[in-house]
Amino acid sequence: MISCTSNPKEAPGEPSTLSGLKRSHFQSSVNGDSTDLFVLKNTNGMEVTVTNYGGRIVSVMVPDKTGTLQDVVLGFDSIQGYTSVSNNLGATIGRYGNRIANGKIKVAGVEYQLPQNNYGHTLHGGPEGYDTKVFRAIQPDSQTVVLTYLSKDGEAGFPGNLNVKVTMNLTNDNAVDIQYEADTDKETVVNLTNHSYFNLSGDPNNTVLDHLLTIYADGYTPVDDTFMTTGKIDPVKGTSMDFTVATPIGQRIEDTTFVQLKNGKGYDHNWVLNAKGDVTQVAATVVSPVTGIQLDVYTSEPGLQVYTGNFLDGTMTGKKGIVYNKRSAICLESQKYPDSPNKPDWPSSYLKPGEKYTSRCIYKFSVNL
Repeated sequence: MISCTSNPKEAPGEPSTLSGLKRSHFQSSVNGDSTDLFVLKNTNGMEVTVTNYGGRIVSVMVPDKTGTLQDVVLGFDSIQGYTSVSNNLGATIGRYGNRIANGKIKVAGVEYQLPQNNYGHTLHGGPEGYDTKVFRAIQPDSQTVVLTYLSKDGEAGFPGNLNVKVTMNLTNDNAVDIQYEADTDKETVVNLTNHSYFNLSGDPNNTVLDHLLTIYADGYTPVDDTFMTTGKIDPVKGTSMDFTVATPIGQRIEDTTFVQLKNGKGYDHNWVLNAKGDVTQVAATVVSPVTGIQLDVYTSEPGLQVYTGNFLDGTMTGKKGIVYNKRSAICLESQKYPDSPNKPDWPSSYLKPGEKYTSRCIYKFSVNL
């Protein structure tokens, strides 16, 4: 259970961030740990805000085709917004992003049972994953925040004391460069990612169905009706999963005659990236035809989970009082493939003592004219 003290009152004359957020609304205490808001700015005037509660990106202000700054991620105006309802908006996800079948893993010959919080499976580390934890945070410069967390042996059923470090850097070429590191004192599994919900129109009253999506992947991992990967890798060619050329997200999303869109309630799948972990190659591109804002994703991971906000249902009211409805955002989560610990032929998510886990995801923004 998360307990959160009330926010201090807004200080008279307290400046807002470019996105309209007040730092005092994030200076609180969750389960006895202090929370805050960290503001990153680059030389182009772009701004990103991050809270150490859940290691979350709260706002991303980028210029559109007219030079007007737009906030392109979903989030809340205060810590209370994040703690009052279960959500993973903008969060650092761990210990294992995505799903683990039946919540079972075998590590060093020992079977572990994890919390089952999604159709009998473990999703995003269980109901008390890293999105509910307060990270230690330092801001070494105006463009960087460093978040650390000790995930203790047995937390959410996972073995090993895992030291986690997440460095978020706002570069001068308008990219949010996220670098993950971890080490453990006992063999374990780890798969960290970021769960930002993007709407490049700058207005989540709009859906993202008009956004043009390109995924540089010839294969994907199909799922059953519990959203669990089957263990197969299928080709995208000739299916509604083919985004090898720019295609509106909404063009085929309602085609439930294609069983994968029926099973996923839309797009909620892992694509097997052609880049194969080469962080210099683009993994995916999203463009809003309204604002011209373009997002290019680069990652050192082999997979990218693309989720189109199918379960946003109007029960969350976010920044500026905007209600978050179905398909008002797209998530692009770099990752090992779902359920990799139980699928030995897939890229390994195991980490042993003496090894270092590293992962990188870059969200780079520009204007598509």
